[in-house]
Amino acid sequence: MSNNLLVELFVEELPPKALKKLGESFASNLFESLKLQGLTTAESQITPFASPRRLAAHVTDVAAKGADKQISQKLMPASVGLDANGNATPALLKKLQALGADESAASKLKKENDGKTDILFLDAVQTGANLQEALQKAVEEAIQKLPIPKVMTYQLADGWSSVNFVRPAHGLVALHGSEVINISVLGLKAGKQTQGHRFEAKNPIVTLKDADSYAEQLKAEGTVIASFSERRDEIVRQLTVAAAKENLKPIEDDALLDEVTALVERPNVLLGQFEEVYLEVPQECLILTMKANQKYFPLLDANGKLTNKFLIVSNISPADPSAVIGGNERVVRPRLADAKFFFDQDRKKTLESRLDGLSKVVYHNKLGSQAERNGRVVSIAKTIAAQIGDANLVKQVETAAKLSKADLITDMVGEFPELQGIMGRYYAQHEGLNDDIAFAIEDHYKPRFAGDSLPRNQVGICVALADKLETLVGLFSIGEKPTGDKDPFALRRQALGIIRMLVERKLPVGFSQLVQDALKEFNGNAAAALAIKEFCYDRLSVNLREQSASPQEVDAVLSLTPELLSEVPQRLSAVRTFAGLEEAPALAAANKRVGNILKKVEGTVEAKVNANLLQEPAEIALNEALNKVKPVADGAFENGDYTASLQSLAALKAPVDAFFDNVMVNADDPALKANRLGLLATLHQAMNRVADLSKLAN
Repeated sequence: MSNNLLVELFVEELPPKALKKLGESFASNLFESLKLQGLTTAESQITPFASPRRLAAHVTDVAAKGADKQISQKLMPASVGLDANGNATPALLKKLQALGADESAASKLKKENDGKTDILFLDAVQTGANLQEALQKAVEEAIQKLPIPKVMTYQLADGWSSVNFVRPAHGLVALHGSEVINISVLGLKAGKQTQGHRFEAKNPIVTLKDADSYAEQLKAEGTVIASFSERRDEIVRQLTVAAAKENLKPIEDDALLDEVTALVERPNVLLGQFEEVYLEVPQECLILTMKANQKYFPLLDANGKLTNKFLIVSNISPADPSAVIGGNERVVRPRLADAKFFFDQDRKKTLESRLDGLSKVVYHNKLGSQAERNGRVVSIAKTIAAQIGDANLVKQVETAAKLSKADLITDMVGEFPELQGIMGRYYAQHEGLNDDIAFAIEDHYKPRFAGDSLPRNQVGICVALADKLETLVGLFSIGEKPTGDKDPFALRRQALGIIRMLVERKLPVGFSQLVQDALKEFNGNAAAALAIKEFCYDRLSVNLREQSASPQEVDAVLSLTPELLSEVPQRLSAVRTFAGLEEAPALAAANKRVGNILKKVEGTVEAKVNANLLQEPAEIALNEALNKVKPVADGAFENGDYTASLQSLAALKAPVDAFFDNVMVNADDPALKANRLGLLATLHQAMNRVADLSKLAN
């Protein structure tokens, strides 16, 4: 007999956006529980199943009973369990009785010292779990740990009892080979029967032969593809074939694909179409309404332009699909008509005429309306534009920033908030505004997520920076900071967006100056500026490490908090090159030592050397080396050649080593000591312009 296991919960239609996670969670938690109870082997494999009406898992190599194990049971301190004569105390006898051992076991106890006192241990055999009890526990745990978006409470068949679950459950299967395992959950007793496709099953009730025939019988008798991944692959295959017949391609959307996979048990892809007049509406609007409202896959031509054809993933496969296709075409038509109506109506008013309406939209109860926020964004954006461009850029940025939020009160964005910015661009182009301004209106939300593109032009960069700075600085100024894993205003994403634009577009704008300019709009203080700076540099550090930069190299660069974030990649590259030099470890260690010496000195040590006070050959040699190397390193630094600047420091290794081997810094003569400290301060200054090299020391 097969020793493979199959468990299925048959339920009413599960929430489609959660189905994939529910299926994976149910299977993995069931398997983990069986594994912890010793019923699986190293070769055991888990296969999850998830369809609109079922969660299931197939596990190979599951034992009917777990192996017995030798265990050493910790009892109590020997001083408590044994009297002065070494006999068992009542406390020990009571403990042994509770464990099912008799008095004779007291003479067989082991005594081990835990470093403080002797502890008594009982060697015993732990009986392996039997499958029925283990599976009962495993299924209960798997249900308990499901990431259920919203729990339902429903009555059981007896009319009195009620249970909580994601959807009402109507069937439970638990098969070990062909044998039913007698477990019960959610008011259901396990059997070997499940149900097929709601409409097209050859056998509405499918009686399973054994655990291994589950997927095959459901497909053959129940007309159901139980595997989520197999069903998804089948949808992709059919979409590709259907689109190819029209010389088109379906839109790529993994989230939509997962959702549609969770809506059908046996997919059947059909082709629908709508009137070409609706193509006058921006394709983003049509695509969104078809995807979000109807779960269709719009079809694009070779240039990525929307056509009037779309693909439907149906859950039924009639011999004549015309009724299904016609029904879907009738359903989508009013949606498209609404989009066209919104688009036509919106274009009757200019974006500027809508600005007064922003005063009626609350942004934050402590930060005012969207109109007030928009005024702050305009001011910040103009300041940024003046720093990186000419008067023409400032003028265009002012216009784009002023109109950037106007589409929030259009009918189209009211219906589809996801189109904010996009519709602003279309309406700006309709009014005859140039593309720099129009694209800036669309792009000022970018980057919206990790990996998203940056704004296309300088106008968009200025407005996007201002928009994100206003959000970040404004919310920090009223104490709305991210805590732990909670970040309701996505401030981490805003910070990373600011960082990406400064770095990737190589903007010559100091970060502190940006924050200070933004803080003026909120009457911010120095504490807020420091908190924002620390937050953003921390985000930059995390981002660089995620890109495989070593923690030591990142710390070396960012510990100096370079004002121009655009320089960080070059500094990081220079540090990485320096770290590969033979002289690097010794110089890093010396740099750390110098830093520690200077920290212990009261007051400020001036990086200044009086050559007449140099006595020891080693300090004279170091000063001469510094006089040669420092101008070279400083010159390379000023020219932005950070790699050459750090590489030139390699020549200091020998004189630095000799200095610490032969020179006493804390000399008795105050003048001599001060001069040597000045020499070290000069060395420290020369070595730490690109990065704090002490961070590279082990």
